[in-house]
Amino acid sequence: MAMAGGQPYMRLMNDKAPLHDFISQHRQIFVLTGAGCSTNSGIPDYRDAAGQWKRAQPMTFQAFMGSEAARQRYWARSLNGWRRFSRTQPNRAHHALARLEERGKSALLLTQNVDRLHQAAGSRRVVDLHGRLDRVRCTACGETIPRQAMQEALVGLNPGWTEREAAVAPDGDVDLEGADFDTFAVPPCPSCGGVLKPDVVFFGEGVPRERVEEAMRALDEADAMLVVGSSLMVYSGFRFVQAATRAGKPAAAVNLGRTRADSLLALKVEQPCADALSFLL
Repeated sequence: MAMAGGQPYMRLMNDKAPLHDFISQHRQIFVLTGAGCSTNSGIPDYRDAAGQWKRAQPMTFQAFMGSEAARQRYWARSLNGWRRFSRTQPNRAHHALARLEERGKSALLLTQNVDRLHQAAGSRRVVDLHGRLDRVRCTACGETIPRQAMQEALVGLNPGWTEREAAVAPDGDVDLEGADFDTFAVPPCPSCGGVLKPDVVFFGEGVPRERVEEAMRALDEADAMLVVGSSLMVYSGFRFVQAATRAGKPAAAVNLGRTRADSLLALKVEQPCADALSFLL
């Protein structure tokens, strides 16, 4: 047993029954998902069981906007990674959460992921807290284009780069060891010539206020919260568990390893997300 807000909470390794009961006992559940929800789809996560980085910290907003070399490096790696990332499919965890919504039990699904796999699985009321990787936005005029169109432009300008061997990394990134990015060409915005950026929230960049406000309104409607596959180490997600706790709403989590909110949880299940949620299917 551990303590949640001064009260003991259950830490369970294999028993799904308490999670089943938690979901059954609450009318509307606010769901927050993270990278652990998509690992079974072949998308690596960022952190280990202790909540520490598994690899170098991802690209920051400041680096991307402040350096042409950083943008060349990002898009060269993304060119290779998008081929695999764009073919990923929802796994049982995504389908289980879509089923929760079908049953009228989900107030909102707020995801920190940028892969759109919840929508592909059938979830309708979804807020992409950190944006979506299938779209590119101009930082100057705000024009958006499909990521696939960006891919075609990148391939046309940089023949041969798709043939390079690369190890898969989180969120469409790959590791291109020893590559020289100096000659990699990045197309400008087709409308104004500005800098194109994936339509995602980079580290060091603020989450749009309207997404947070929409999610907080849904949390107000809910009577419980469920975290699926997130260590909550990033404040943009952790704040919602804090808000649930302040409102007296119990929070449960499914996650392998430590979360930043362990002391606030009413229930924690340390299992792979797809296994823990399989009863919903």
